[in-house]
Amino acid sequence: MTDAMPPAHLCRSVVLVGMMGSGKTAIGRTLAARLNVPFVDSDAAIEEAAALTIAEIFARDGEAFFREREAEVLRRLLAGPPRIVSTGGGAFLAERNRIAIAEAGVAVWLDADLPTLWDRVRQKDTRPLLRTPDPRATLAGIFAERAPVYALAGLRVPIDRHASIDETTQTVIDTLLTRPDILESSS
Repeated sequence: MTDAMPPAHLCRSVVLVGMMGSGKTAIGRTLAARLNVPFVDSDAAIEEAAALTIAEIFARDGEAFFREREAEVLRRLLAGPPRIVSTGGGAFLAERNRIAIAEAGVAVWLDADLPTLWDRVRQKDTRPLLRTPDPRATLAGIFAERAPVYALAGLRVPIDRHASIDETTQTVIDTLLTRPDILESSS
């Protein structure tokens, strides 16, 4: 079961990157609990600081303003002790964010395919980038544009649409254990 993992020590922060709907927040929470380290969702931190939702920030101030706040929050989160950070889908696109993540830890790309992503996001109205006449086509375009950038992440975890959160979290842990500079097994 999931508690069978030998103790491990997180040496550097792990930043989960990938498309909206790839599971960054759900996997991040479970991963942090399993490793007994803090979890932070960068979008939630931005919303808290602004006292607005991401959608409200996009509507009021635009995407460029949001991306500036996102970079600031990410740098602040990475300055602290090792933790698990889940990012918004666009955070990894900025080179400055990729550099900051690589300096503080490792980016882990949760690589979900387009049908899985669509199944997960199509019923949600909290995705400002999908507020278009054809959200599925918009998602496909975003996916095609971003996948090559996500491929620059230090580690990649393919997402099995049928795997549970615990199973996927274990896959992430197994992947992290290939990098003892990030996650050091205590056994």
